[in-house]
Amino acid sequence: MVTNTPSTTAGSVTSDPGFRATAAGFLLGLATILGAWGSQLIFGLVPCELCLEQRLAYYWGLPVLALVLLMWTRLPRTVWMIGLGLGIAIFLWSTWMGGYHAGVEWGFWPGPTACTGTGTEVAFEDLMNMDNVRVIPCDMVQFRFLGISLAGYNALISIVIVALLGWALAKGRRT
Repeated sequence: MVTNTPSTTAGSVTSDPGFRATAAGFLLGLATILGAWGSQLIFGLVPCELCLEQRLAYYWGLPVLALVLLMWTRLPRTVWMIGLGLGIAIFLWSTWMGGYHAGVEWGFWPGPTACTGTGTEVAFEDLMNMDNVRVIPCDMVQFRFLGISLAGYNALISIVIVALLGWALAKGRRT
């Protein structure tokens, strides 16, 4: 008697709605970080300290999602769930960071003292190296599209990624 094992066929993996949602989240995240790098390297937007911190979620989350996708049918269900849960946690943090940074830009709350404020508390050592360091203020928006800054878009994109991964986790794995 021959039994079919759907866990090894490519068609069954790509038809799995959880796989497709996870892949969509991965591709959206990849496009986002590539866009961030493009805005810096091609269009000359210099990231501030909070912008660089927001990128960490993509540097951590995308490899996790890539591993989950590549090992979709080979991972034990518990490890698969932990991988998706970790991706959700990372992009929830990214959502919070993007929202926090957007709030700093709108003046809703103060940002970190390293890149916001009046600069009245400057040490003598900082004055000696002023020509070497260009501090990009976290509370100044360099670019807005439709009234939303890049930090705001990061928050929106990250919550979409969280929703896609959450849906994939809730839907389960068919294969």
